[in-house]
Amino acid sequence: MGLEPSVRAAATELGFLACGIASLEESRYGEALDRWLASGRAGTMRYLHRQAAKRKRPAEIVPGARVAVVVLDNYLPPETHPPRRRAAEIAKYARGRDYHLDCGDRLARLGQTLRQLGATVVAAYVDAGPVPERELAHRAGLGWWGKNTMLIRPGVGSFFFIGSVFTDLPLRPDEPFATDHCGSCTRCLDACPTDAFPSPGVLDATRCLSYLTIEHRGEPPEELRSRYRGWAFGCDICNDVCPWNVRFAGPTANPAFHDRGEVDRDDPGFFERMTEPEFARRFGDSPLARPGLAGMRRNYRHAFASTDPVP
Repeated sequence: MGLEPSVRAAATELGFLACGIASLEESRYGEALDRWLASGRAGTMRYLHRQAAKRKRPAEIVPGARVAVVVLDNYLPPETHPPRRRAAEIAKYARGRDYHLDCGDRLARLGQTLRQLGATVVAAYVDAGPVPERELAHRAGLGWWGKNTMLIRPGVGSFFFIGSVFTDLPLRPDEPFATDHCGSCTRCLDACPTDAFPSPGVLDATRCLSYLTIEHRGEPPEELRSRYRGWAFGCDICNDVCPWNVRFAGPTANPAFHDRGEVDRDDPGFFERMTEPEFARRFGDSPLARPGLAGMRRNYRHAFASTDPVP
């Protein structure tokens, strides 16, 4: 028996909901990535252009690595009150502690376990660096790509982060996930308020509310300003309507990802009255730090302008 059971047991002990081993051969989607970048659909995310070469050749990301240990981390916060529409919506993953911090801490601990098992090369990533997370997760047998480009896992859905630890341990890669279980369903595509999917499996980030409220600087395109549907940070619409989430998604047991209740989502002046020091104190360890106070003020203006008042 190899080291794989020990690695999976360590990942489970750290609270990850699934763990697989991915090989690091050249990507099958290199040409598709080049076309996507050339089309301008990455918008202002120039870092994706800079990272493209390594995304296409994962073995070059961490010199000496032989495989990537890939984990899924459930972030779905439990509903502490009866669910209702809010005037301003915050994506579910962003209502607690920044996942780069919490998931990153636990990936570092997983890396320590790999070193104890004999690894000399260990490098952890969670939604950072030139890592093609979804492709590696698919290679590791953890799920398939949905038509909204999200990784979906049977019996779980898609409300999870993908983390990876590149290592030189002689681990046997898992078989890639073999089947697509979306069938003829197009609920995610049909529900998108900004028509951000030009075709199944292709995202035009420049039309995605997550991009517009987080990565984009400045004002959104005029034609999209009325389509926010109240979203002030990110967007869960295509995940919320997915039958795999409707049927199977369950709340995380990790309190770090629970809703801290820091954001007043019914007050249009919440961020306008806030100072930079207060914002840093309250949201410095939150995903909301990414757009910053100026970005959240902009997002709130468009969110409240695009939704009816909450009774």
